[in-house]
Amino acid sequence: MPRAEKGSIKDLANRMKSKGLQKLRWYCQMCQKQCRDENGFKCHTTSEAHQRQLLLFADSPHKYLDEFSQEFSDGYVQLLRRRFGTKRVSANQVYQEYISDRNHLHMNATKWLSLTGFVKWLGKEGKCLVDETEKGWFVTWIDRDPDTIARQEALAKKKKMDKDDEERILDFVEKQVDRAQRAEANTSEFTEFKRPNEDEKIVVKLSSGSGNNAGALPKSAPVSAASNIFSNALKSQRDKWETSSSISSRSTASSMSKRPKTALEQIREDEERRKAKKLRRAVWLSEGIIVKIVSKRFGDKFYSQKGFITKVYPETAEAMIKMLKCGTTLKVDQERLETVIPSLGGPVMIVNGEMADSIGVLETVDKDEGVGTIKIKSGPNKGRIVKKLFDAFSKLHEED
Repeated sequence: MPRAEKGSIKDLANRMKSKGLQKLRWYCQMCQKQCRDENGFKCHTTSEAHQRQLLLFADSPHKYLDEFSQEFSDGYVQLLRRRFGTKRVSANQVYQEYISDRNHLHMNATKWLSLTGFVKWLGKEGKCLVDETEKGWFVTWIDRDPDTIARQEALAKKKKMDKDDEERILDFVEKQVDRAQRAEANTSEFTEFKRPNEDEKIVVKLSSGSGNNAGALPKSAPVSAASNIFSNALKSQRDKWETSSSISSRSTASSMSKRPKTALEQIREDEERRKAKKLRRAVWLSEGIIVKIVSKRFGDKFYSQKGFITKVYPETAEAMIKMLKCGTTLKVDQERLETVIPSLGGPVMIVNGEMADSIGVLETVDKDEGVGTIKIKSGPNKGRIVKKLFDAFSKLHEED
């Protein structure tokens, strides 16, 4: 029967029938032809063109099956990525949206006999996370884009740094609370003064002498037990005053450092810590500082060894390090490095927080709080003394 003339009523009716999805059992994947009824499909299978395609398929069946399977899996995963992203969704829902396209590749042309087998293959290949529930199979697309992985790693690093700062602050607050509790426990308790004999009278006789001895008690004056108590108290108080006046400024400073911090001092230190956290840099690497490798990625030979930075790559947070012992040069990420604390009097560079890149000298170290006192030796802040956490400064390399 000849084809209907283009533009005729019969041609328009045929076009309307061909729109949308047709029955899958009347579709030939090798010829990519969709038949509208069983009679048409039977005629197609007996045609010479279809027989030639079957001969080609018989020569290399695995080649065609692999191509069709690859095309089907790519289309399914692409739809899952574009439509749902990394959300958990029903595998059948994705499949229904995939086959809604009239030009899609049918599953019966692939190596998978069912959607369950295909979903299991996705999980085995690591392209998706799959799980089975009472409502069926669910899939979650795994984003392996390098930019996304880099963003996730940067976010994890930031969270880790924030967590480390919070832990240090919590440890510091706990130490302050323990110190205050010990100080309260060591304070002496005052009791009410009770006179030994309430009926006994206190007799005080003053001499009529002049000069320095005026107002002093005569040697022969009788002093009662109660008056002895007052005189002993006055004497002990006078001794305390004389002792306190003879204390040097150094001992006064040490006694002040042992006392618990006031609320104002605590607020000031918390404010400084918040300011330092705000000024914290994501890349703290600087040329000329000495760092230590804390990762075994480069082998036991370089683990826990020190070197100085010769070049910094801020874009990737990496640095070229020349080892001090063997002279080998390595490219190391800053997450595998840590700062080095020199001995007292050694040169240091501030690498993070306020006054970053300033050079100074390490004066004191408090290992309990993880803080070092640094005296700035150059720049506009010369002569200023600051306190920094151990990870905010590092030893400065000096050429021999």
